[in-house]
Amino acid sequence: MDEHLVRPDATLAYSTEGPADAERTAVVAHALAVSRQWEDDAGIFDWRPVIDVPARLVRFDTRGHGESTGAPIAQEYQWPSLARDLLAVADAVAPAAPVDGIGESTGCGVVLWAAHLSPGRFRRLVLAIPPTRGAARVEQAGLYRTAASMIEVRGIESYQRLQAVAPPPPILREGGWSRASHIAVPDDLLPSVLRGAAGSVLPSDEALAEIDLPTLILTWDTDPSHPIDTAEHLAEHLPNASVEVARTPEDIRGWGRRAAAFLAQS
Repeated sequence: MDEHLVRPDATLAYSTEGPADAERTAVVAHALAVSRQWEDDAGIFDWRPVIDVPARLVRFDTRGHGESTGAPIAQEYQWPSLARDLLAVADAVAPAAPVDGIGESTGCGVVLWAAHLSPGRFRRLVLAIPPTRGAARVEQAGLYRTAASMIEVRGIESYQRLQAVAPPPPILREGGWSRASHIAVPDDLLPSVLRGAAGSVLPSDEALAEIDLPTLILTWDTDPSHPIDTAEHLAEHLPNASVEVARTPEDIRGWGRRAAAFLAQS
């Protein structure tokens, strides 16, 4: 059953699995324009092995996504703002102890910003398929802004058609995965969500150097939206990080167990 956390301009829906008395808690920040239900339908990420650590696994829908509400204010969907939502969820579910942060795609940016804003709130981090950075991020931001304007001028159907024909990375096709058919953001909020993503970048290298938390970076190859370059850059600048690259679908299917083993460490 969902629980709800009231935030400025939003109510966040979240759910908790695992032993209620577990000493450890892992909080997941998902990718752009998806939700908990979207991820369950797609079946790519499965962090449930973390429950066996033992730990509580907390998943929440980002504001404006899934079952969470939001306002059409682009700045509220930028990563530092979403990081404050993540910190609020952490405070709600584990007020007396640090949590483990798991980020997926743009969720990596959210987790890193949260760790930068409040490093003592976290124990360990898992970053799955970090997004673009540098020149690639500038290009990606332009695509987001173009898509937002297109939705406003031509309607949501134009964006849905583009999403429908965009092929998944080869490693996902090989594994038999496909994108869930729906976009997990209301039509009236999607332009603001996209513009918020366009205005988001990873913390500076100097800020990354101050995030001295054990960090596991998981990425795959052949995906320009989630380049290995970003994962390697993060591993270079985070003081206590390692990177592992999935080359086969079976590698990806093992990420939940790999994350659980990493988070089980003291």
